[in-house]
Amino acid sequence: MRRLLALCLTVLMVGFCFLPGLAQAARVKDVAKVQGVRSNQLVGYGLVVGLAGTGDSDKSTYTIQSIVNMLKTFGVVVSTSQLKPKNVAAVMVTAQLPPFAKPGDTVDITVSSMGDAKSLQGGTLLQAPLKAGNGAVYAVGQGALSVGGFVAGSGGSSRQKNFPTVGTIPGGANVERGVDMKFENNGMISLALNTPDFTTANRVSEAISYRFGQIAFPRDAGTVVVEVPGEYGNNIVAFIAALEDIPISPDNAAKVVVNERTGTVVMGGNVTIDEVAVAQGGLMVKISRSQEVSQPPPFSRGSTVVTENRTVDVKEQQAPLIVLPASTNVSDLVDALNAVGASPRDVISILQAIKSAGALHAELQLI
Repeated sequence: MRRLLALCLTVLMVGFCFLPGLAQAARVKDVAKVQGVRSNQLVGYGLVVGLAGTGDSDKSTYTIQSIVNMLKTFGVVVSTSQLKPKNVAAVMVTAQLPPFAKPGDTVDITVSSMGDAKSLQGGTLLQAPLKAGNGAVYAVGQGALSVGGFVAGSGGSSRQKNFPTVGTIPGGANVERGVDMKFENNGMISLALNTPDFTTANRVSEAISYRFGQIAFPRDAGTVVVEVPGEYGNNIVAFIAALEDIPISPDNAAKVVVNERTGTVVMGGNVTIDEVAVAQGGLMVKISRSQEVSQPPPFSRGSTVVTENRTVDVKEQQAPLIVLPASTNVSDLVDALNAVGASPRDVISILQAIKSAGALHAELQLI
């Protein structure tokens, strides 16, 4: 019985080894998306009212004109000279319309001041239509703002936290119309990889074909075309759900990302280096200055003189030449650089030098 159980486990393990993509816990859903399914950007213009004297000043003529136009719709006629828009601010309203959003759904909106308002805290956005790139209105936003900052001042001094001229309204926009998503064309579905890569595209195609048969092929480095099987002809949603859950092993190019401003270094796990020698050290120059008093001998009719002495001291830290062995993974590279005693900023210079020497087999990206 034990032998039979061991044999079954061995066969099961061997079978798993041949399954594409089980080396890593990634799914098709994590590396690709269905073409045609995307969100849409919305933008609108509106007014925020109810501010405690922190709104736009008289110099913002467009704010005054907007107030006049709004009041006309309610039958109120005023002149621009009669308005003092200290409690009103002109704002731009932005939102993301998610895919498959239906009329009646709500989306979050962001409200940003476009004038010289000091703060939007405590304000309320009046009804503002939100348009897409084609000029059609897809949502309408309105509601009280939530501002994650403030401005406080008195007697000529002030203190500010975060950005009080930007606020959000969770669920503040009602969707008025949806966007049709066409993701199936003549029984074919296209998967767009988040990061185009020929190897990953081929692995996705192989994993899908292993699960459903020869129904997928990579069109290019960023697209995999999949034919919908006949049994899923009337239930494409279930087929896409099954596609997204297929495990794969994505491949990534070796890359080292360096941020020189913060000293941050991020390296992928497949970064390798050839054997190379690195010397790290520094030269410290210290110039000190001291004053001494020169006193003349008695009865010499001399005068007391203050003299200034300067001392130059040069110290050079020990910088042994350390050989970094050829490594096969990022942990070996990090351990080797730590052995040199390099700080993050030193590591940046070392990596640049190793790349220039041709020993670093990875793309070095500076941000």
